[in-house]
Amino acid sequence: MAGSSEIDNKQKYSSRWSLDGMTALVTGGTKGIGHAIVEELCGLGAKVHTCSRNQSELSECLSQWETKGFQVTGSVCDVMTPSQRQHLILKVSSLFHGKLNILAFAKPEFLEAVKSRTPLGRTGEAKEVSSLVAFLCLPAASYITGQTISVDGGLTINGALYS
Repeated sequence: MAGSSEIDNKQKYSSRWSLDGMTALVTGGTKGIGHAIVEELCGLGAKVHTCSRNQSELSECLSQWETKGFQVTGSVCDVMTPSQRQHLILKVSSLFHGKLNILAFAKPEFLEAVKSRTPLGRTGEAKEVSSLVAFLCLPAASYITGQTISVDGGLTINGALYS
């Protein structure tokens, strides 16, 4: 039978690897890397709000996430439009009572632009990127700050102008 101190130690360490009580905004969460980030963060216990430009895709994803037991809300928003961005921030602030712990932007256009210059010849799979994002959001990674961690298939080894 586990003693009290053993249980306390397990709880101490498991809380470092949990996002329970954290809130996140993930833009572009209905596709690709953004979708994987939503699922990764929810799987670790975070409450997430995401946005999409497409209402039907958003509704479909929200339904799937509800089935999985994830706490996800969503809204239609084009983050390239300043007024829509402002409305999104007000909505998220209201939903999370002014507390936002995690902000993740997913921009597919950037990924496609570097694909041809990546030594692996492909962009990262969604899960290859989302697991790093989730790790950096964990309390266990709290001392990692001000760093650039390249999840780029070797692009930075050869330099940005590799072709």
